[in-house]
Amino acid sequence: MTPINFEEPTIVDIVLIPGLWLDGSSWDQVIPTLERAGHRAHPLTLPGLESRDADRSEITLRDHVDAVVKVIDSLDSREKILLVAHSAGGAVAHAAVDARPDRVARVVYIGGFPTPDGEAAAAGLPASNGEIALPEWSAFDAQELTDLDDRARDEFRARAIPSPQRVATDPQRLSDERRYAVPVTVIATEFTSDMLRGWIADGETPVRELARIRAVEYVDLPTGHWPQFTRPEELGRAILASIGAG
Repeated sequence: MTPINFEEPTIVDIVLIPGLWLDGSSWDQVIPTLERAGHRAHPLTLPGLESRDADRSEITLRDHVDAVVKVIDSLDSREKILLVAHSAGGAVAHAAVDARPDRVARVVYIGGFPTPDGEAAAAGLPASNGEIALPEWSAFDAQELTDLDDRARDEFRARAIPSPQRVATDPQRLSDERRYAVPVTVIATEFTSDMLRGWIADGETPVRELARIRAVEYVDLPTGHWPQFTRPEELGRAILASIGAG
C-alpha cells in the first residue's frame, strides 16, 4: 500500500464506529468539528443497535465488520478514508482494515486497541438472552468515569442499547498482514500514552497487536472512557490532527 499524504489538501471520508451500547448518534457532538474542517462524517449504527427492540440474538462480530466494509466499498475510491473506532469498536475497525487494507489510509482508536486474530473484543461481560446490557456504573473503574457527571451518566444510560453478545465474544478472524502497514493513531483517554508505551514494552496481551503495526502515534486526551460525551470538541480536534488538519 502506498502511504497517503494527508498533508495534501483533500476531503476525507471519516467513518465513525461506536463502541458497545452506542449507535451512530453517539458521535453527534463530535461531527460538527469534523464537518467545519470540510470533511465528510459517516457515523454508523451497526446491526442490532437500531433500537432496544431489535433482535440482536444472532448478530455476530462478522456482521459488524461486514457492515463497515460495505460502507467503505460504497465510498468514492479516489477519496481518503479514515476509520475512527471507540473502545470495543476497535475490533471491528481492525477487521475492516484487514478486509480492505488498500482503502483505509489511517485508523484512530479511542480508548481501545486493535484486537488480534483469535481473540475476543470484550469477553467476560455479563450477558443475557444473547445481549449485553450497559452494566451499573460501579462495574467501571473510576478512571473510566472521569468527567462523566451524574447528568451525563443519566443521559448515557437513557440512550444505551444492549450490544449483541457475539460482537463481544466471537474470536477475531484476520488474514491479511497488510493491515500492519496502515498507520494508526491511539487517543489515550483514561490511560496515558506513557502507560501505553510501557504496556507495549512489557508485552502486555491487550496491546500485542498494536505493537505489530509499523506506524503508530499517540495522543493524550485526559478524560474518561467516553470523550465523545465528556470532551467532544477536543476529541474532534484530535481526530483532525491525525490527518494533519488539527
